[in-house]
Amino acid sequence: MTRETILANARLILPDRVVTGRLHLSDGAIAAVEEGAEVPPGAEDCGGDWLAPGLVELHTDNLERHIEPRPDVDWPHAAALVAHDAELAGCGITTVFDALRVGSNPGGRRRYLPYARRLASELLELRAAGALRISHFLHLRAEICSETLPEEMAEFGPEDRVGIVSLMDHTPGQRQFRDLDKLRAYVIGKRGLSEADFVEHVAELKKLRARIGDAHEVAAVAEARRYGAVLASHDDTSAEHVATSAQHGVGLAEFPTTHEAARACREHGIPVMMGAPNLIRGGSHSGNVAAEDLARAGLLDILSSDYVPAALLLGAVQLGRLWGDMARGIATVTRAPAEAAGLSDRGTLIPGRRADVIRFAERADVPVLRGVWVRGARVA
Repeated sequence: MTRETILANARLILPDRVVTGRLHLSDGAIAAVEEGAEVPPGAEDCGGDWLAPGLVELHTDNLERHIEPRPDVDWPHAAALVAHDAELAGCGITTVFDALRVGSNPGGRRRYLPYARRLASELLELRAAGALRISHFLHLRAEICSETLPEEMAEFGPEDRVGIVSLMDHTPGQRQFRDLDKLRAYVIGKRGLSEADFVEHVAELKKLRARIGDAHEVAAVAEARRYGAVLASHDDTSAEHVATSAQHGVGLAEFPTTHEAARACREHGIPVMMGAPNLIRGGSHSGNVAAEDLARAGLLDILSSDYVPAALLLGAVQLGRLWGDMARGIATVTRAPAEAAGLSDRGTLIPGRRADVIRFAERADVPVLRGVWVRGARVA
């Protein structure tokens, strides 16, 4: 059957401007974009609400939160996946790259085991069964400082919808955790380590990085190419870090920690992604560069919800106000992430693109979702 929907009398957030008009959705695609406040018979009157493309999320830890809601609690994965999917749909996210860690340390003070291959298979099975509301891809977070990275990455292939591979180097004393006091507060607070345990943990990771880190980085870059995935850097801190990322063929910089690194990304043509929670809170929880500072300097291209799914739309609206350009703000969570991930079929309200659309109003300076459509079907 042909599914047709007309959303009328709305503020349409187009790639370069906002207009009052209506959106025609037909057979899963945007059929037409028309200007004017008229409400044709059978159309849904949006009453002046905003209409925007569905949000595209490139990096979220939200799935891990659902499968481990408390330390050492393994929640049933199918239930966790469905709940995660519904939560994202309810936040206006219509495309997600689910971040899964690859690379484990079976021994050591902070023992953690492989899980990504099994969870990815369960996700793909649910997708094939039609149990999910939104579009899911995989984002493999390649932990360079781990024992088992090459073996875990070898379990994936081009058929697994791996869209992004990020190079994650959490060796203490560099990148995100240059400040060991910040790392101490994070690790001790999250895992309940003693001071002696923390010191041993830091020493173990530094030794591991020195022993196998370079080889793991080379292996992760090669595996990303084998999958056909976009390669992302993570927490670049210096111009030297960015130069290395560029040599690897990185197409996306996740959360650079300094102005220097963000400027270097711009010089190398690498889009910069920052966390929406950083923007909304007014700074980084790790003490790194503030997303708002990069936005004001013209060095922010993409937002990620990171660890708060509801932050994505709120952050984009805040950027729209900051820049005085709602189309530019919304582009950081729609067009820009879609382009960075190589998805040319979504991210803009243009005829022929996927009918992934959100409707929202603003109340007390907060965006309030009124509807979410994926391929023209309402999902929230």
